[in-house]
Amino acid sequence: MTMSIEDTIANRISRILAERIITGALEPGSKLRQDHIAEEFGASHVPVREAFRRLEAQGLAVSEARRGVRVASFSLAEVQEVALMRSVLEGLALRHAAPHLTSFLLDQADAAAQAGDAATNIREWDEANRRFHKLLLSPCSMPRLLAEIDDLHAAGSRFLFATSRAARAPRVDADHKAILDDLRKGRIDQAVITLERHVKRIGQQPIHYASGQTGAAFALEG
Repeated sequence: MTMSIEDTIANRISRILAERIITGALEPGSKLRQDHIAEEFGASHVPVREAFRRLEAQGLAVSEARRGVRVASFSLAEVQEVALMRSVLEGLALRHAAPHLTSFLLDQADAAAQAGDAATNIREWDEANRRFHKLLLSPCSMPRLLAEIDDLHAAGSRFLFATSRAARAPRVDADHKAILDDLRKGRIDQAVITLERHVKRIGQQPIHYASGQTGAAFALEG
């Protein structure tokens, strides 16, 4: 089934607005003004409303009676819930994807892991980290599961940008290396266990941030 032009425009608008929300360019509580956004993108209100619905489905925006659509806020409890859900769903996806992972895909994931290790700012690290996870999980051929994981990853990235310093020192992610090593050696169960533990750790990071410590360590996990 082909997408209409309005669907394509809605995809573009929701993708760009999601990026602004995730990186903090649009702060929690900010009003998303339909007229202004339609004018910015040279679009009618129809694709803008559809973009808003997609942002709401991702948990990035909320619609409130008499207040319109606003950027959603988030709490530590929500971040911990996201980490737990991601842990379970990514473990499921990896278990189904592992038998279909080729040496080429594993090499690509290794390159993404190395790019993350060498990243000097949070944007570089987040892009490389999301690429690493997507490369390992995509062969599961379960599009609904992958879409849910992608939404959860976006929510986690949003907290990461909100709590981490702009810069970070390069550091090797031992979990990524261990997951790749296990997959190359056919130790699927161990790879899944390591991935689940790795993602769960995200939910523990906000606790340290809330107690007054820097959120920079959060950028090293996920």
